Amino acid sequence: MQVWHVLLIILIILIIALVVLYFLGKKAKKKQEAQQEQIQASKQQISMLVIDKKRLPLKQSGLPQMVIDQTPKLMRRTKLPIVKAKIGPKITTLVADEKIFDLIPVKKEVKAMVSGIYIVEVRGVRGPLETPKKKAGFFKRMANKVSGK
Repeated sequence: MQVWHVLLIILIILIIALVVLYFLGKKAKKKQEAQQEQIQASKQQISMLVIDKKRLPLKQSGLPQMVIDQTPKLMRRTKLPIVKAKIGPKITTLVADEKIFDLIPVKKEVKAMVSGIYIVEVRGVRGPLETPKKKAGFFKRMANKVSGK
């Protein structure tokens, strides 16, 4: 077999793989949009006092066993943004959205939009929330070291 036969076969396999990934991505996007619609439909505003927030594996998070059993096996090892909050007289463990996890202040009262055990939005009760400063990237830090800042 000549070299161009091998390259042609590899090219055909890559094209097939890209087409399959395209259709799987489309299907996953539709599924995610449907889930977002359900979350938006069932969200409600709750006032809570945030006690603690951490990124924990699902088994160590303190979530109900039913929730742990329903998650896919591959997702059980990933770390989730977990928030422990006092809602009324009860201390509850909630899962925060990855986008807003850094905005949630610890040991402060907030108004949150919650859908089930999932925190979708957070607003401060007394004024706006403080946005955390972003860390400087590797190249930015090296540039600062070189320039002497």
